[in-house]
This record gives sequence, C-alpha cells and structure tokens, in this order.
Amino acid sequence: MRTNGLWLLLALIFFSSYASAALPLTVEDLVTDKGKIKLDISLSYANSDNQGISTGEPVLIQTGLTSFISLPTLIEENRGNTDSMVATAGLRYGLSDRAEIYVRTSYLSEASRTTTPSSTNSNSEHHFVDAWTGINYQFKSDDHTPALLGFSEIALRERHTSSSSSFRSMLFGVTTYRAIDPMVFSLTAAYRLNREREDGRQNFKPGNLLLINPSAAFAANDRVTLTTGMQWTSRAADVRDRSRQGVRRTSSDLILGVGYGVSKETILNLTFKSNVSGSNGADLRLNCLHTF
Repeated sequence: MRTNGLWLLLALIFFSSYASAALPLTVEDLVTDKGKIKLDISLSYANSDNQGISTGEPVLIQTGLTSFISLPTLIEENRGNTDSMVATAGLRYGLSDRAEIYVRTSYLSEASRTTTPSSTNSNSEHHFVDAWTGINYQFKSDDHTPALLGFSEIALRERHTSSSSSFRSMLFGVTTYRAIDPMVFSLTAAYRLNREREDGRQNFKPGNLLLINPSAAFAANDRVTLTTGMQWTSRAADVRDRSRQGVRRTSSDLILGVGYGVSKETILNLTFKSNVSGSNGADLRLNCLHTF
C-alpha cells in the first residue's frame, strides 16, 4: 500500500511540473481513421506466487484495456511460483470516421515451479489462448459535453483445460472522455458475458466479469504521455457441471503508464498494474500501435 501510494504521489508531482502541451497520445488510439489499418501488438508479463491451499480459482492476466485471459489452477496443498507471458497481435481497420472493426489473437508461454509435501515439480506450456473480433463506434465527439464511444466483441475461439469453444463469450462496453489540454480524463466500463460451453466431458461456464476503469492522461510534450488511474473488477465464480468453483471476487488495482510517440505512425505504451486490494499480484504490458 505504501509503495503504491508513493508511486501515485510521484506521478502527480511530475504531472504538476508542466504547464501546457499537446493532447495526450491516448486520444489518437481510440478510433482508427477511415481506410487506415493499425497493427496492434502487445506483450504482457505476470508473476503469481501462492502458498497453502489453492482454491482452484483462475488467475486473470490483462492483455488490453478491457481484454483478459483466464488461467485455471488446481485445488491442492502446495507452494508455487508462476511466470506467464502473453503475446497478443491484432489488426484494426477504420470503416468510417466514427467506426472501426478489429480482430486479435493471443498466445501463452508459462513456466511454473511447485512444491508439495511429497515432491518438487517444474512445468512449462506454450499454446494458443483465444481469438476475438469486434467493433468500436464513436457516438459523439468531445465538444460541450464529453465524448462517448461504445464497443462490443465476440470470441471466435477460446481454449479451455481440455477442449475449445467458439462464440460463447461476448463483451460490451463504453468509454467516455473529456479533453482539457494538456489532460484527458476518461472512464471505461465493460461487461464480459460468458455462456455455458463444454470443456472435455464437463459443462463449463466461466464467471462473468464487470470492469470499471477511471483514468487521467497527461501530455508531457508532443511525444510523451503519462497516465494514472485505478481499475475495479468483479468476477463471478466459474461453474463446472452445475458446481460453483469458489466465490465472486472483487479487486482494485493501481495503474501507471507512459506512452511514447516514436513517429507519426508508431506509438509505444508501457503499462504497470499493481493490485491494491483483492488477489495479490502485478503485471506489466508493453504495447506497440503502428498505422499503415
């Protein structure tokens, strides 16, 4: 808690040392210009450590503003440490000045070390995670009232413990923002709806997820943007063969980030998320957005 508070204090002090600049790079990321194509690549790293009795509740790794992958865990007495790396690649195409469509896919590389009363084991796995497609639409621009955007997406394919499924998960959300040069204040809310599917010989329904993310972005200059905010999530328990796995869980996270405009066509974003309350853990995400 003290460390997170110090980071936030330093960020606010750094923000206040500038008087004016261009608008933050985050506004440029919202909707792809008509006829343009954007390549969106990210690399997410997460480390988790557990000791005692594992409850079997999944570990969530965030791969984008509103995108997550869920890693299952086993129910056993152990002490374990896991490193997870998720690579995500996507394409965004501008249909009009207000609308874009997109598709993305993710790949997981994971290494884990586990100690039980009777043995010590290490394991690694590398595999496809999921593929999604969606649409993003800007309902109104930022004028005398804040801008409003809506988005929805559906899973083309998702890998589970024993099998895969298609078109069983959907996500709906909105983003609103207000630009007051050199600041942009934004709020994103999203709901992920998961329908029942088969995982091997079991009926499986991942828990639905609600996300609320207020944030502020500051343009330090025409190339660098600093961001800070928090994220609150609520995730229902998974259900297998009508049996609930754990309980509904809520979590609050501190988010710090920096964006760098390498050129007019390429933007790099580095985002650090640290848990404040809820399940322990942190993750780091590097994103590259290139416009053709």
